[in-house]
Amino acid sequence: MSIFRKQKKSIPRVVLGWTFQILVVIMFAYVMVYFFGQARTNVGQSMDVTLSGGDVVLINTLAYQLGGPETGDIISFRPNGSESSRSIIKRVIGLPGQTIQITEGMIYIDGKVFLEQKNYPSIINPGMAADPIKLGDKEYFVLGDNRNNSEDSRFADVGLVKSDMIEGKVWFILSPSEHRGFVN
Repeated sequence: MSIFRKQKKSIPRVVLGWTFQILVVIMFAYVMVYFFGQARTNVGQSMDVTLSGGDVVLINTLAYQLGGPETGDIISFRPNGSESSRSIIKRVIGLPGQTIQITEGMIYIDGKVFLEQKNYPSIINPGMAADPIKLGDKEYFVLGDNRNNSEDSRFADVGLVKSDMIEGKVWFILSPSEHRGFVN
């Protein structure tokens, strides 16, 4: 004879237990999607070859809560901080306090040639960066990876990106399926 008896749980108690567990899972899923899974669509060819036009990406909205973007990060931002404008996706080249200039197709940061990890084409139109641009506190200089077919910080329509305009760090390509994977 067993000393321990299985106690029969009442139906309301079982239902309440399951309801609580389901609510916890739903809340956890919501938090994960809200902070790590907000989707944005890359519009145009300015980020070729890294991202194609129409690629749907996920952004991490928590990535820059404790610090700012680093050189090479791909970010999503709203130009001029406007909630009504569409999100733009570009690569961070210049950080706050740095001086950016584009001369003879080369990017210079604080007077030194910026050597990129990928082989991007020489920049034909330096735009406003033909003259040195000193980045202020919380300002970033961004470029599209398709350097000669990108509207970015070289041009007034986009300009410098202030930290409060940044939505998050692009980290994953969701669709189309042939592009799916982590962004490098």
